[in-house]
Amino acid sequence: MIRRVAAAALLVGGVLSLYVALTVFEVWRVGRDSNTATAESIVVMGAAQYDGSPSPQLAARLDHAYALWKAGVAPKILVTGGNQPGDRFTEAEASRGYLIERGVRADAIFEEATSRSTWEAVANIRRLNDDEKFGERLHSIVIVTDPFHSLRSRLIAEENGFDATTSATTTSPVDGTTAMTKHLKEGAGVAIGRIIGFRALWKVTG
Repeated sequence: MIRRVAAAALLVGGVLSLYVALTVFEVWRVGRDSNTATAESIVVMGAAQYDGSPSPQLAARLDHAYALWKAGVAPKILVTGGNQPGDRFTEAEASRGYLIERGVRADAIFEEATSRSTWEAVANIRRLNDDEKFGERLHSIVIVTDPFHSLRSRLIAEENGFDATTSATTTSPVDGTTAMTKHLKEGAGVAIGRIIGFRALWKVTG
């Protein structure tokens, strides 16, 4: 009996380990996709800003979004991200100013400026979309973020009803062992989120 239980435990552990390993590989693979099919809006996932100036990580995402916009991938850019206590600017405000300085028309940029997580950003976009805050309602979006963050962002967008693709920045300052660690963490998160749902995962992890 004990041997059977041990064997079953080993089998379950092996299956779970394989599932997580395959998910980590998928995180890596999707992060190397650069979809340039046309969409209704480019969505830039937020990252840190410093008193109105995007951090290098956020600037890399914005530069990539700008290149996609210039190439005609989408007519709109939707920037996301709130602020931390004490900040004078939101991530979305810093992103908007950065894009305008580079020549993006102000009327082509829309903001989601209250979120502090990927789930909140996409859920807020969905609510703003339902209220038709972006003009015509959005259905198709291309998400710009770091490679390790691409798969989870896309799956959260799909869970919120969007037809989503990703185009990851290739100039992120997050690299080396830090990027590897983030790929592993994202792989575990995606593996769990696919089982319990990403909204439930956000409630658990905050």
